[in-house]
Amino acid sequence: MAVSVSATHTMQKPNTDRIRLLAGLGVEGDAHMGKTVKHRSRIARDPSRPNLRQVHLIHAELLDELAAKGFSLAPGRMGENITTRGIDLLALPAGTKLRLGTSAIVEVTGLRNPCVQLDGIKPGLMNAVLDRDAQGNLIRKAGVMGIVIAAGEVGPGDEIRAELPPGEPVPLKPV
Repeated sequence: MAVSVSATHTMQKPNTDRIRLLAGLGVEGDAHMGKTVKHRSRIARDPSRPNLRQVHLIHAELLDELAAKGFSLAPGRMGENITTRGIDLLALPAGTKLRLGTSAIVEVTGLRNPCVQLDGIKPGLMNAVLDRDAQGNLIRKAGVMGIVIAAGEVGPGDEIRAELPPGEPVPLKPV
């Protein structure tokens, strides 16, 4: 649906025609690009940890759900780099490889853990991207994070294909 990038640490990433994914680094020109952690809270804890959050993907179906609750958000508004449609990102197991466009591959590492900064966009947004299952377990709906395995350009309308990892599926956890 959309691709977005921002050179600064902001919650909104402007949409663009194309983004370039760089193997082992992330989105070219994005503030979160790099081999080691780039999110400020993670840098404060341990700046040498590997960056498992090089690319942030959100499903457009979440934006539809939020709009029905009064939160009108454009793609990129919650800081995502890639806005998808038609693929259940949250149901994918860890290690799923997402083939984007003709050559880019992103490996899903985990869930985005929504933070209170979402309430800066509109009060109540953080709670709107959280839910509970029948057993009372927390469901995080703010997208998935991944690392770039193979470089390539990605733009709106490009095909996305999921390749599940071999073996027993490992449910996504926050990264």
